[in-house]
Amino acid sequence: MRAFLFLVLIVSTGVTFAAPLKSGFAERDISPDIGMERPGGYSKGYHQKFHDACKARVAVFDDGENATALVGLDALFVMEAEVAEVRKRVAAATGIPENAIMIGASHSHSSGPTGMVKQGEYDHASKLIQELAYEESSAADPVYLKRMVDGIVEGITEAWEKRSELKVGFGRGEEGDVSFNRRWRMKNGLTYTHPRYGNPDTIEPAGPIDPEVGVIGAWNEEGTLEGVVVNFACHATTSPRGISANWPWALEKVIRGTFGEDVVVVFLNGNSGDVTQVDNASPFRRMSGETDALRVGGSVGAEAVKVLLNIPPAARKSDFSVGVQQEFLKIPRRKPSAERLKESLEMVKEKPKEATAIADWVWAKEIVMLDALIQKEPVRDVEVQAIKVGPAVFISNPAEYFCEFGLQQKEGAEFPFTWPVSLANGCVGYVPTSEALGPKGGGYETRLTAYSNLIPEAGDQIRDKGIQLANKMKPDPVPEGTPAGEFTGQGWIYGSNPPELE
Repeated sequence: MRAFLFLVLIVSTGVTFAAPLKSGFAERDISPDIGMERPGGYSKGYHQKFHDACKARVAVFDDGENATALVGLDALFVMEAEVAEVRKRVAAATGIPENAIMIGASHSHSSGPTGMVKQGEYDHASKLIQELAYEESSAADPVYLKRMVDGIVEGITEAWEKRSELKVGFGRGEEGDVSFNRRWRMKNGLTYTHPRYGNPDTIEPAGPIDPEVGVIGAWNEEGTLEGVVVNFACHATTSPRGISANWPWALEKVIRGTFGEDVVVVFLNGNSGDVTQVDNASPFRRMSGETDALRVGGSVGAEAVKVLLNIPPAARKSDFSVGVQQEFLKIPRRKPSAERLKESLEMVKEKPKEATAIADWVWAKEIVMLDALIQKEPVRDVEVQAIKVGPAVFISNPAEYFCEFGLQQKEGAEFPFTWPVSLANGCVGYVPTSEALGPKGGGYETRLTAYSNLIPEAGDQIRDKGIQLANKMKPDPVPEGTPAGEFTGQGWIYGSNPPELE
């Protein structure tokens, strides 16, 4: 296992590391089959057509002492068991430490069946609850999970084998027109999710967005871009019709259209638990499907292209270091009341046929399934990980984590670039702010379900631990371009003349 120390030599021009940073990029197609379950809801749905490939996209960084792998996964989420298997197999094949592998799901609602329910998860429960879980709920497919795990392992291994002394640059841009906080404060004192345009009871959005587009680019000696890592916070719910990476498909399309079809685009979603592409204040009917995916992904991709084009060759270096910090928190689930559990158990005995009644039935189903999970696992192990690459730090959380937490982590971490990665290394569902779970809160994200159920303090605990882990590491200097030099006393002689009027 690699040591977590590196040697440095201070010289007049900056910091030189014991060995140059080596980087590698690769991807694997992990698309589901037509007919497999389509994730993203509390009931079953199935893929009927294909739009574009879902991928495991990989960036590997190795400074000679420490190495890490960042995986952008076109998936709704990834569960802890699959993460553990990937880490074990990759460590055996490459030597990358298990705790130095970050797998962040994009939260694509048009991807493969990684959950909500896994095979055997409710075998301890009653026959009724097993039926609700396995037959009535969105479920993972063991065949697909194997395909996904194999693809991630193969992608990391290839990126590791291809690593070379690429020139790496860092930057940020801003895209503030395609993402919106979907939760709104209402006149009744509560907060609603997607109240819709024209609702006379809306006051203002209940939370922020994060417009930052974080970018790492890696170029070879010929100046060709080989790989890029992009961080941006927005739900992947544009959903082109059919199997799709969702709007990251268009992100890749724009970047490859500029720099070439071989560029590997690793997308890591920021804290987008309450942020989507839907503008509830817009008076116009919203775009959907492929058009919306192109609007969101194309806009973020165009901003990433601008950032990459503004990183001059002189600011692309290979003298960066890598670092990793990881801890697990023990966070209890919150429990339904005895009265609500009793009502829910009565309600789920027979599934209604009317649409409105089915909605209530679904939430009752979730309550009884949650009770079964609490009996088996009342406290969740929640992984928080911080991975340093030069002047940047990626801070993970395994949640649909509210955007506000990411902004707080950016303020608290002592790094030039701080990029949160949500739904990474596991999944504990929505983690709202304590305010959202308070008397003036509410909304879809605060519903108590088998998917989302951590105590109100969970978000603060995850935030603080992420900041703490990041600040255990020291950022490398941000590389700059070639200095212009001192003024020589004369500008461009062709441009120093007065106006000519004759």
